[in-house]
Amino acid sequence: MSIERAKAYLKTLGMEERILEFDVSSATVELAAAALNCQPERIAKTLSFMVGDQALLVVAAGDAKIDNKKYKARFGTKAKMLSPQEAETLVGHAVGGVCPFGVNEGVRVCLDVSLKRFETVFPACGSSNSAIELTIPELEQCSGYEQWVDVCKGYEGA
Repeated sequence: MSIERAKAYLKTLGMEERILEFDVSSATVELAAAALNCQPERIAKTLSFMVGDQALLVVAAGDAKIDNKKYKARFGTKAKMLSPQEAETLVGHAVGGVCPFGVNEGVRVCLDVSLKRFETVFPACGSSNSAIELTIPELEQCSGYEQWVDVCKGYEGA
C-alpha cells in the first residue's frame, strides 16, 4: 500500500504524525479541497510524466495546468502523462494518491513556481484519502526535489 511507503518515508523526517486521513476521497483537487475545507489552489497536485526513460513528478498548485510550450522548453520533450498503470509501476503510488514522498528510486521531482504564492500547501500522501499540510520549505525538504520549474499556466499570478 503506497500510503505505508509515504508514512515510512515521512517518519524518517519526523512528519508522519501530521498525515491526515479522511473518510472521504481526496483523489482530485476538488475532492481534496472539500475534505480539507480549503481553497482548491492550495492542493499541491503531483503530476507524473515520462521524460526519456525516467519518471518525472511535477508538484503544482491545484489551479495550475501544464503549459505545453513551457514544459517542452524546460524538459526538451512533449508533456506525456503516465497512464494510471505506469504511474503505479514507475512512481510507486496510484493515481489519486501520487505524491513526492516514498517514491521509487530514480524518480525525479520538480516543484512548480505556482506553489510559491502560498504559505502552506496540501500534497497527497500515497492514497486517495490522505494529505499533509506543509510549508513551502517543508515541501522542499520532504519532496527531495531537484529544482523549481515554471511549466504551468492558468493560475492566479501566472
